[in-house]
Amino acid sequence: MPKRIAIIAHDGKKGELVEWARRERDRLARYDLVATATTGRTLQEALGLEVACVRSGPQGGDAQIAAMVVEGKIDAVIFLVDPLYAHPHEPDIRTVMRLCNVHNVPLATNLATASMVLRGLEEG
Repeated sequence: MPKRIAIIAHDGKKGELVEWARRERDRLARYDLVATATTGRTLQEALGLEVACVRSGPQGGDAQIAAMVVEGKIDAVIFLVDPLYAHPHEPDIRTVMRLCNVHNVPLATNLATASMVLRGLEEG
């Protein structure tokens, strides 16, 4: 069974995510991907990757991914937060991060770490 990676990217980070995902496409294609709605559609359209989508972040998608972390259904999270913008769903953002720490799930909040997480999943 392939490992599952959750991907979340705020609007200000989606362009960077797509460029990174183009470079890492072959690696990403080895995993089951789940993403918040707009992020998932963006990856599907830009790269043709199959991505299971939950709701958008502000509509509960971050919370859905947090629940999947708790249930042991996520092996790693890539969460590109835009630190220069205030987010109305900040509590959900913090919840995802906290639960990744509680459940020892790798969490990348920038692209350098995201690449390292992908390589680490290959080894594990």
